[in-house]
Amino acid sequence: MTDAASAVVEQVRATVARLYPGVDDALDTAARPSEHADAQVNVALGLAKRVGKNPREVAQQIADALELQGICSRIEVAGPGFLNLTYDDAYLARLVASVARDSSLGVRPAATAERVVIDYSAPNVAKEMHVGHLRSTVIGDALVRMCVRVGHTVLRENHIGDWGTPFGMLIEHLIDLGEVGAARELSVGDLDAFYKQARQKFEESEQFQARSRHRVVSLQGGDAETLRLWGLLVAESARYFDSVYSKLGVLLTNDDLRGESAYNSLLPSVVERLANAGMLVTDAGAEVVFPDGFTNRDNEPLPLIIRKKDGGYNYATSDLACVIDRIERLGATLLLYVVGAPQAQHLSMVEAVAQKAGWLSPPHRMVHVAFGSVLGSDRKMLKSRSGDSVKLVELLDEAVERADASIAEKNPELSAAERRNVARMIGIGAVKYADLSNDRVKDYVFDWERMLSFDGNTAPYLQYAHARICSIFRRAQVSRTEARTAEVIVKHPGERALVLWLLQYDSAVWDALDRHSPHRLCTYLYELATRYTSFYEHCPVLRADDDATRASRLALCDVTARVLADGLAMLGIEVPEQM
Repeated sequence: MTDAASAVVEQVRATVARLYPGVDDALDTAARPSEHADAQVNVALGLAKRVGKNPREVAQQIADALELQGICSRIEVAGPGFLNLTYDDAYLARLVASVARDSSLGVRPAATAERVVIDYSAPNVAKEMHVGHLRSTVIGDALVRMCVRVGHTVLRENHIGDWGTPFGMLIEHLIDLGEVGAARELSVGDLDAFYKQARQKFEESEQFQARSRHRVVSLQGGDAETLRLWGLLVAESARYFDSVYSKLGVLLTNDDLRGESAYNSLLPSVVERLANAGMLVTDAGAEVVFPDGFTNRDNEPLPLIIRKKDGGYNYATSDLACVIDRIERLGATLLLYVVGAPQAQHLSMVEAVAQKAGWLSPPHRMVHVAFGSVLGSDRKMLKSRSGDSVKLVELLDEAVERADASIAEKNPELSAAERRNVARMIGIGAVKYADLSNDRVKDYVFDWERMLSFDGNTAPYLQYAHARICSIFRRAQVSRTEARTAEVIVKHPGERALVLWLLQYDSAVWDALDRHSPHRLCTYLYELATRYTSFYEHCPVLRADDDATRASRLALCDVTARVLADGLAMLGIEVPEQM
């Protein structure tokens, strides 16, 4: 509740400065929501220690001196010296009315707009996307949308695997099939079969192995024909990726693809720059860097391999080239890596080397947005019945099919076209929300029944709350634009609880963004929908006692729907107007 809290904090600071001049201002003057009051201020506890007084005495002194007329209707001292504040109803009404008239819904823009590179999704060429790509893709997409929402410039980078030794066998398999045959096989989306066939031939044929190794040398050497064939594989894969992203409803396009190959020409300069910085050492024939603070199980210094014994480069070399490119070419100040938790040590070592080399220095910084795994009901990695990884396309199609069946049962009056569109919103939204509503650093169990339920902390529950509000306006025959200009009245406890939560939207958005944790925004939206449900049950809208109350409650309905839609949009989830 930014505005109300800001006014309180300002008054608390001024009062403390007036009562105790010269006291260190590094005091906790925050006004936080509390179970016991609209806001609680704990400044007296720390202040009492500094001035050698009883905390309750200090709290009472501050309470008596605070000038919060028109902002707070009650100020009480509680417990060991807490200040419990109750906001004035009329003040809350004015604040929420200002939010209703604000196109940004009270969400503050970033104090300093940054250039943010977000590295996410990262599938591999000639391999299908599976459920393991889901978390990186939807978490990254949500962070992109949230950053853009507050005014940052965001550069999406899909760091696909399009380089390395496997491409020798893939290109040779393409040649064996013929370009037309290979394109036909890849275009139907069965990339896994193409890859498995190439792998099987590599394992069974020494001749094919020799051809593949020779082809890798040609690829890395820049042979024109080999690069052309490699380009066919990348192009077919890019078309497939684009179809998946379209189905999933994320912002990534082919323009955001930035493969490992893009950094190939930069790798020698990474080695040269590290050598010039005196950081590169030879260890067991390989060129490595030993970043400070990293050891193995035997407590020996842990190396980051830059160039292998055979002269080949390592993943670390490419990742360091990424850091240089994103800072020096793109001018990014914040690098977000939406990458699985198992890569934590590797990315920490890359960060440490980049910092020591002087490439990554303030205001430039990198953040690993780590996430856990998607599990099946057995709490093991989610697999298909055949034991393979679940293909992402198949999972999304099943989600839409299940949603379609549910909608047909609940609302048979919808036309087939409307039902398909709503089913897409609900099915895809359910999959995304089930992922995003969980703390990203933890594993979660994939559960169809729970994620598609219209009860509980699910996308369908939130989408239904939005659709129900839209139906109120259809019945009221009042435009949403007209409703948001009404004077808001806060009298009923249900109105008050809803307004208090609406006024915390800005804090919720920034809390989720500062922690790079979309689940915190999900938690806020679920509580908003829950409070709206209680409001709707206890505060008649269309049958309100008088016209002023009716208009006020319609205004609250409108701003609630807009916050739900805006918050879900930041999560990449669409909201239907009827379900």
